[in-house]
Amino acid sequence: MVVIDEVQRVPDLLLAIKASVDRDRRPGRFLLTGSSNIWFVPRVADSLVGRMEILTLWPLSQGEIMERREGFLEAIRRARLPGNPTVITVEEMAARIVRGGYPAVYSWSERRRAAWLRSYVTGVLERDVRELTSVEAIAALPRLVTLLATRVATLVNLADVSRTAGIAHTTLQRYMAVLERTFLIHQIPGWGTKLGARVLKSAKFVFADTGLAMALLRLATERLPQEPISGPVLENFVIMELRKQASWQEEHIRLYHFRTPKGIEVDVVVELEGNEVIGIEVTRSQTVTGEDFRGLNELARIAGRRFRAGVILYLGRKVVSFGKNLHAIPLAALWEW
Repeated sequence: MVVIDEVQRVPDLLLAIKASVDRDRRPGRFLLTGSSNIWFVPRVADSLVGRMEILTLWPLSQGEIMERREGFLEAIRRARLPGNPTVITVEEMAARIVRGGYPAVYSWSERRRAAWLRSYVTGVLERDVRELTSVEAIAALPRLVTLLATRVATLVNLADVSRTAGIAHTTLQRYMAVLERTFLIHQIPGWGTKLGARVLKSAKFVFADTGLAMALLRLATERLPQEPISGPVLENFVIMELRKQASWQEEHIRLYHFRTPKGIEVDVVVELEGNEVIGIEVTRSQTVTGEDFRGLNELARIAGRRFRAGVILYLGRKVVSFGKNLHAIPLAALWEW
């Protein structure tokens, strides 16, 4: 296997790779890496269309850091709950959020890691973005990405972001696309029973790595639990852990969020092949009541027979049943099951 790093910066190699692939179609002879989505680098994508498979590598999951394969989604889907996982405190959860999952630095000291993550964002914006958009964007994008870090796991309101950042709406749309192309942020679309209706629903955006978002906001582990953003960033953390776990499943699994016109919400809707759905709510609380299942009950009503299970991930001690296919589950199950 030949490994070529940042292939988009060595375009002259593309013709040689293309010719080699056309002569010998055995898969796995070339591994091309890059920090930008290859589909948005026209010369690369056009040259290799039909000749490549694209794999998205997210930052490490909690299971990968602990060197174990997570089976959370499969356990929920099959209603085979292994039992009570390890109890995790607010402080321990904050440490995992701030640590993030970038392979090179997750084991570093917190201060050194945060400095590296901020430098990483600067490098992406100054190097990759320069190739994808205008030079003028480089001045505005650092402020924009930090502003977005204050709004993790919220519905995308471009009009409000445009006013706050002082960036024209059409320009902001281009900048948001750039941040997605460079894997800094990720959008979670709205869920609905009709495919056409989903297009009209507002998306929710999350950071691909919570450690990176916290580094931009300069929030340390001991400070995070006292900040209002701790709830949304915990949701961001869970969404991305589910995104990583979904990426290595054999079936195609999609993630959505759910919100009715009356404001009833479910943080994550996991849609399985066959259109079955699992609803997942996230809370920092150590206790859960039946009222907390309001959103999941509404999702179950709308989804009907497609509803597989509803889960609230919380910081309590035990797996507790709240009715058929409804459970409160300690948050550590996400990476221990």
